[in-house]
Amino acid sequence: MRHLIVAAHPRSRSFTLSMARTYVRTVEALGHSAQLRDLYRLGFDPCLSEGELPWSPDFAAGEEVTRERDLVAEADVVVLVYPLWFNAAPAILKGYVDRVFGFGFGFSEHHIGGNEPLLGEKKLVSFTCSGAPQRWVESSGAWEAMQAHFDRHIAAVTGMALIGHHNLGGIVPDLDKDIVARRLGEIEWHARAIAAAYA
Repeated sequence: MRHLIVAAHPRSRSFTLSMARTYVRTVEALGHSAQLRDLYRLGFDPCLSEGELPWSPDFAAGEEVTRERDLVAEADVVVLVYPLWFNAAPAILKGYVDRVFGFGFGFSEHHIGGNEPLLGEKKLVSFTCSGAPQRWVESSGAWEAMQAHFDRHIAAVTGMALIGHHNLGGIVPDLDKDIVARRLGEIEWHARAIAAAYA
C-alpha cells in the first residue's frame, strides 16, 4: 500500500509532526511506502487563485497543485495529520483540500445528478490532537460537527472511503516524555491496524 501523509503544523518539532513521522515509520517498517508532505516546510500556498476557480476562463491548476495531485493519484491511503484549532483544521490544510481535492480532480463538473466523485478507490483517515480532552471535544458537539463538515463531507464529495478519525486529547506543552511516548504508541497501533486491514 502507498500512504500519502499530509501534515499541518508551523513547528517542525511539534507533537503533530511527531504523529506524522510515527505513522510513516510504522507503515514503512511493515513494507508499505509512505510519503510525508509537511505543508508548512513546503511553503504550500492555501489560497485559491482566480484562475483555479472552475468558472474562470483561464481555469487551470497551479504547478504546486498539479504536483500534489500526482502524489494523491499514486496513493492508496491519504492521511491527514493536524492539530484542532477552534475545533477545526488549520487554514493551510483547509486550503490544501480546497486546491488539491477540488474541481476536475476530486470531483467532476456538475451533471443532472450532481458532481461525480473521482477518487473512489482511495482511503481517507485523519489523526489530530487537541489541548482539550477527547471527552470535552465530544460533549461540546465539536467532534460531531467537525466530522460532518470536514471528514464525511470530503469523503462524500471525492468518493474516498473514510476509515477513521483518531484524536488524541490532552496534548499540551511540556508533556512528560513517558506520556508523549505512550500517546505516540497509540498512533503506531492505529497505523499497524490500517496497514494490516488494507495490505
